[in-house]
Amino acid sequence: MSKLNLTERELAEMWNVSPKTLQRWRSEGRGPRFLKLSKRVVYPLEQIKTFESKALYASTSERAS
Repeated sequence: MSKLNLTERELAEMWNVSPKTLQRWRSEGRGPRFLKLSKRVVYPLEQIKTFESKALYASTSERAS
C-alpha cells in the first residue's frame, strides 16, 4: 500500500525546511493544505503536489504579475 500522507517532519526533510517553518506557514495560511487529526498534522500528497505546481514559474518576472 502506497503512502497517501506525509508527516510534518517528512515534508520538512523533503523540502529542506524546518518543521517550525511549516508550523509558521500553517498559522499564516501559507503552504499546502493539511489535515489535523487530534494533535497530529499530516499533509496529503495530492495537496503537496498541487502546492508545488502552483509554485512553478518560468521566470522571475512571471511571479510579479
